Order: sequence, then structure tokens, then C-alpha cells
Amino acid sequence: MQRAIQGPPPGFDDLTMHEQIEYVQTLWERIAAAREDEVPVPEWHKTELDRRLAEHEAAPDAGRSWEQIEADLRTHLATRR
Repeated sequence: MQRAIQGPPPGFDDLTMHEQIEYVQTLWERIAAAREDEVPVPEWHKTELDRRLAEHEAAPDAGRSWEQIEADLRTHLATRR
């Protein structure tokens, strides 16, 4: 027996857009964690992961470390303020 989909929970529309997105993200993570083996993975995601893995294996030193990326992002965000 399938339940009818209802609107958002009370108070949802009173949240800011950021809070709504955060709520939905948290809800999705809860669903995905509870039924990890049932979450569909689109074929194009698998293809993209295979492509990225092959690219990394062909040139493992070509990328940048997380520390470099984080520093660049922090610099970029600091200049936007």
C-alpha cells in the first residue's frame, strides 16, 4: 500500500531557502543511509566515475592536494566579501 505524497511539513515554508535546502539534504542523507543498497545510481554517474578513475591512474600526480584547493577556495571567498 503506497501513501499519497503530501506537502512539506508544517513550518517548512517559513524557513529560509538555505534552511530548506539544508533540511532536504539532511532528509535525503537519512533516506540514503537507511536504504543504501536501494539508492539508484544513474549510469552516467558510473561512467563519469570510471572516466575520472582512469584519468587519475594515467597521471596520478597531475591533480592538486585538498590543502591547495581549500587554500584557493578560501582566498577566492575572502575576495568576494
